[in-house]
Amino acid sequence: MTSAAEGVLGSGPAPAPRADGKVKAFLRLVMIEHSIFALPFAYIAALTAMFTLDGRMHWGELLLVTVCMVGLRTFAMAANRIIDREIDSRNPRTAGRELVTGAVSVRSAWTGAGIALVVFLGSAALLNPLCLMLAPIAVVPMVVYPYGKRFTDFPHAILGLAQAMGPVGAWLAVTGTWSWDAVVLGLAVGVWIGGFDLIFACQDVAADRAEGVRSVPARFGIPAALWGARGAHVVTTGLLVWYGVATGAGAFFWFGLLVVVGAFLYEHTIVKPHDLSRLNRAFFTVNGFIGIALFVCALADLIVRGLAF
Repeated sequence: MTSAAEGVLGSGPAPAPRADGKVKAFLRLVMIEHSIFALPFAYIAALTAMFTLDGRMHWGELLLVTVCMVGLRTFAMAANRIIDREIDSRNPRTAGRELVTGAVSVRSAWTGAGIALVVFLGSAALLNPLCLMLAPIAVVPMVVYPYGKRFTDFPHAILGLAQAMGPVGAWLAVTGTWSWDAVVLGLAVGVWIGGFDLIFACQDVAADRAEGVRSVPARFGIPAALWGARGAHVVTTGLLVWYGVATGAGAFFWFGLLVVVGAFLYEHTIVKPHDLSRLNRAFFTVNGFIGIALFVCALADLIVRGLAF
């Protein structure tokens, strides 16, 4: 994109954007670093499945699970940004996003989304036939979610459903069979992410109401949304307890769960209905920490219980 200064001072056509610049802009568009939220729980499911299956870590499968997760999330984020670009252009918080400013063209965004989708489907095919057969189902809520804010006050639930499939898919990738334990972990992830999406949406209440964008904070107010998030994280804790009991988790896992509970309490302490100044710390820092902390503790627990490298 040509800057205003270049438009005034430059003579002749601006140089074409470098290919690596386009790639970097696309990666900023999809916020690739935020894969950290869902990946740790997919790893917990995959490693627990490996421990249950033969007690050994399968690095090739773990790599393919990673590629699947990042590919699907990249597709979902790109589709979200494309579908919401008009709404984003009228919201002061999102007006600087790459599709709004022109740093990434719609065509480039669709190209990147298409590549990510092919990577996802290809890695699913390499895992096992069941993963490939179920892969298109996983794509559906990723596309429905950005439209959800146009027809329901609870788009956060659609996001939660989309994220809940990660641990289930990771377990299927390893074993090729269904697991209700993985479903419990998936529900924990979905309710957790749906809960912190309630918090995140609080910062857009004024813009959402002006544009007719639907959400729990826009419909019921910020205090109700924050109470909903607290309730969601209580349910998340209960589901993680259920998962730990069902999989015979040991001391390290339970210690990790205590850390998660502490992080939840801190998160809900620093965000208040009339003070959202630390919302980004709650959303990005605390929730990133939650995923990593529980994964590290769950991995340590599996190793102590006999998971071999």
